[in-house]
Amino acid sequence: MSIVIDTDLTTLMYKLNISASKMEQEYADLTIEEIVEAEAEAGNQEAVKYAEELFQSPDMLVKIFKLADPNNKLEFLNEMTADQLRSFLPLMEEEDINEGLKFFTQNKLMKMLEEIPPEQLVNTVFEMFSQEEIVQYLPEDQLDKFLTDTDIEKNKVLNHLPSIPKEYLMQMYESVSGESTDKMNSREIVDKLSDLNPLQFKDAMLSMQPVAKQQLTLGLAKEHNELYQNIDAHAYTNMINTYKQQPEVVKAMEVIEPEEKIKMLQQLPNDLLSIVITQMDARVFADTLIKENPELIAQIMMK
Repeated sequence: MSIVIDTDLTTLMYKLNISASKMEQEYADLTIEEIVEAEAEAGNQEAVKYAEELFQSPDMLVKIFKLADPNNKLEFLNEMTADQLRSFLPLMEEEDINEGLKFFTQNKLMKMLEEIPPEQLVNTVFEMFSQEEIVQYLPEDQLDKFLTDTDIEKNKVLNHLPSIPKEYLMQMYESVSGESTDKMNSREIVDKLSDLNPLQFKDAMLSMQPVAKQQLTLGLAKEHNELYQNIDAHAYTNMINTYKQQPEVVKAMEVIEPEEKIKMLQQLPNDLLSIVITQMDARVFADTLIKENPELIAQIMMK
């Protein structure tokens, strides 16, 4: 496929003051560039001016090459290297960047999500799951990691322990002390847990039943959302991959910062990346061609 440049050539004829008969008799088989060159050599100052404007005016470029049509943008893009293509991405609207994510498979999206900053991954997860669902779907090893992370102060955990059913508190303390808690109330057991040394306290936490770990994790995380960033990225992507489909994932990824999404799009093969870029604003596209790739304008004109 090739660009159809101003199909009836009306614009060119008007700009250069060329009659219809001359266009038909002398220039019927010539390219745009050859027509302009011939007129300039014949002393047509409008042709000289037109050639200069074509390489300086985005609006003229849009009009002549009909760059509002994505297929015509594609003619330029198909001639570019990967680096040239990538240079367009920071200039695109975020909405168009988001659309580009649809070209990735579910598995590829999961791999890329694992590479973004933890805060942005958590924000993406929040778009798909409630906090209750997140904690429910986390494997026990991640609950253990969360509850024993050094970022969580012991006092924070102790403040939430009274909300845990007494039978779980009894199990926690008895598992590390061997001491019976039958005659203690929940507050007394929590006090006993607070007296444990760091290693014993950690072991007591790990001895809890999964349901108790979930309850404690949820309470801590709701109060300190930043703690969700301590969960391993693969735990989140496994969750997403299990419960969500690709369109839902792409929609949730809209909250990711544009620079991270641009890094993702840079991983597309050239043919797909070109299709993504065809959606950008025509004038911005033309301006970038003039500034960064003027040789391509001449190359396309020769076709």
